Amino acid sequence: MTTTGTAGETPLFGPDSRFSAFFDDPRWALAIIRATVLEAAHPQIGAALVDNSTFVAHPWRRLRNTFLSMRRMFGADPAVREREAARLNRLHARMSGSDYRGRAYDAMDRATRAWVVATLFESAVTMCRLSGQPLDQDTMERMYAEYRSFLAALDGDASELPEDLDDFWRYFDRVVEDELENTEAARVILYRLFDHLPAPALLDGAPTLWAAGRAVVGPLLGAITVASLPESYRRRAGLPEMPGASTLMQGAYCAAGLARFLPEGWINAESIVEALSLSPDGDDPRARTVAALAARMKRASALLRLLTPLSGVLHPDPAPSAGVLESRRSAEEFFRKVLDQTGDGHLDWPDLAAMARELCTRLDLDEPEETRLYDAFAAWWRELQAALDTDGDGRVSAEEYATAVPSLAGPALIRVAEVLFDATDKDGNGTIDADEYRTLFRTAFHRDLTTTDGVYSQSAFVSDFLSFMSGRRTNTAYDPLLADA
Repeated sequence: MTTTGTAGETPLFGPDSRFSAFFDDPRWALAIIRATVLEAAHPQIGAALVDNSTFVAHPWRRLRNTFLSMRRMFGADPAVREREAARLNRLHARMSGSDYRGRAYDAMDRATRAWVVATLFESAVTMCRLSGQPLDQDTMERMYAEYRSFLAALDGDASELPEDLDDFWRYFDRVVEDELENTEAARVILYRLFDHLPAPALLDGAPTLWAAGRAVVGPLLGAITVASLPESYRRRAGLPEMPGASTLMQGAYCAAGLARFLPEGWINAESIVEALSLSPDGDDPRARTVAALAARMKRASALLRLLTPLSGVLHPDPAPSAGVLESRRSAEEFFRKVLDQTGDGHLDWPDLAAMARELCTRLDLDEPEETRLYDAFAAWWRELQAALDTDGDGRVSAEEYATAVPSLAGPALIRVAEVLFDATDKDGNGTIDADEYRTLFRTAFHRDLTTTDGVYSQSAFVSDFLSFMSGRRTNTAYDPLLADA
């Protein structure tokens, strides 16, 4: 099927598409959460998410990567779309296994991938209906053609989704009735993710404020999402019927829909996602502004405590020494923040695969560089498993890691560092310059290195990477690389 539209018609991809019209719409945030739950309720997708996804431990990183991927897939440039589709297919081809009931799953299963696209389309239609702005038939058909073209860009054709829109609704209802389950992944999103959502990098310095806001907003988001799900699924999955949840849901969608009255450009999803991903230590002016504001708030809070002391004598914390930023970290902290990427309390291959996936995404690698990095991480996993898996269950627990040697850095990890250096060194000159450094770390080169020649040598890179990945020391540049949320 065509993906560009016929002469005189608006292209199915690009800035004039229906998808692009919704991209900066605040309602889309609610619709995406809803679509994600419907995806996770599919047994194949739910099992793949539980085994491979980092959405629990690193939701903001997952959001940013998904956002960028959707931008590329729905952009006007067919070459960018084809390249992103190839990347997504390589990523999904590495995800297969079985769920807790022994049922096989495969992230490349075409019917399952079609369901992901179906949930996105149906949730977009539902968000318009719930906010009192239902789509007319022509607009729905146009948008449906866009999503079928999206699926065709991934699978080569869109045959897994009905061609006719009326047939789609029958297909959607059948999957909801016959295939969706109350999966662990769906329960995690509804009842754990919102309640334990970590602060994004930019707000990491205000944990109390974030926790207070999350305690209020988290349950509300959960209730709104549950109320928006198909009634047949809610009943079969035994999801609670909260009093007033339906009214709350419609109020939330209607309130978000009022954004259409704001001047064009006031809400930019890309800027919001990028801002949430900023590191306070980065060289982006927005990050420095927020960091300066946070520092002033801390000083004001300290002054207030001095003026209104509590009972007893207050002993201010000593100023951090220069060695604090490079202090030794506990084995438990390193295991939880860095090694356990999926947040399931254990270290196994999906955790290291998630590291490789994040690095490949940051560097935008093609074959064969991507495969070289995955192979290097696979060799490191075999090395870790042989050294740390004392009970032979095929994975490493936090206890097994803590009782072993946290500073384990064998030949396989050295190889990971060397392959990562080669992938980062795009021009192949044997050093990493400032631009290459920012691509990998998304932070300031000049503030993170003590070099005077403006380059990062392979020996220095390998040494720093080994110190970080073996859990020896914290590092202001490497910590956000794999430990950020």
